[in-house]
Amino acid sequence: MTPDYETFELGEVTLQGGVTLPDARLVYRTYGTLDASGTNVIVMPTFYTGTHVRNEGYLRSVPALDPKRWFIVSVDMFGNGLSSSPSNTTPPFDGPRFPTVTLHDNVACQHRLLTEGLGVKRIALVMGWSMAGCQCYEWGAQFPDMVDAILPFCASARTSPHNQVFLEGVKAALTADGAFARGDYTAPPEVGLRAFGRVYAGWAYSQAFYRERLHRELGFETFEELLLDWEHDHLDWDANDLLAKLRTWQRGDVSANDRYRGDFERALAAIRARAILVPCTTDLYFPPEDNAIEAAHMPNAELRPYASPWGHCVASPSRTGSGFLRFLDGCVKELLPP
Repeated sequence: MTPDYETFELGEVTLQGGVTLPDARLVYRTYGTLDASGTNVIVMPTFYTGTHVRNEGYLRSVPALDPKRWFIVSVDMFGNGLSSSPSNTTPPFDGPRFPTVTLHDNVACQHRLLTEGLGVKRIALVMGWSMAGCQCYEWGAQFPDMVDAILPFCASARTSPHNQVFLEGVKAALTADGAFARGDYTAPPEVGLRAFGRVYAGWAYSQAFYRERLHRELGFETFEELLLDWEHDHLDWDANDLLAKLRTWQRGDVSANDRYRGDFERALAAIRARAILVPCTTDLYFPPEDNAIEAAHMPNAELRPYASPWGHCVASPSRTGSGFLRFLDGCVKELLPP
């Protein structure tokens, strides 16, 4: 079967941590046509358990993302099993030996794809959910002269201490499985993967979601049915890939680089792009308070919280036709030129 994506061969990539990853590659898919000026561009990175395929849910549900007008580039993050990942990299960087890749590394390589591989000159909008939204901030801070607007939703410019603790919890659930064998498993560590999904479900939605029994809107009669669905979903993922992306997430910080040297406020102030920051009021790991701090230091940012009991999952592309996606469409229209 012909793959529904393209591959950009990066060659040797020296990562922020100092390791050189040989034969690195980014998988991506484009929609629409690049105009003669190379500027009708929307970039959509992927999120934690996402690929370019899942990003297509936004293309179907957000009319402003019109490939007849815009050249939309959906780029798979390192570690997601398509771009270079523990599961598809040869020794000595296979499995648990895959090096730590930061969000900064991801965006630096995406910049190469767009400029060297696709001929992009300027970006009208970078947008995304969760870790994809975190990459929006990176784009704005790394390439302030290239990006006109960013739209991160349910995301942050720096992974908070509380978010770190959440991630440590799901990681511990996965690695406690004896079959995990410190990453050198010979068969998927099913018990650990199921535990990972079960713990994750408690954070992905809000307390109000469970109190109001909104799981029934997803077709589950009981909480246990919802948890079993989360277990099943994570059985489809390679454990080392999940952990590689988790390390990327934990190290999220737009100021953690040679340019800003840990000065978080200076990094935010350097993002000149017009920005709408969209938290969900009940998101348990990207709360509105963190985005409010960011907006106060960004010269062209507006904080626009979305009130919902659905927590982090309010923005899932699988929630086709949801109120949030209609709200998102309005934000995209505001940020793109008429």
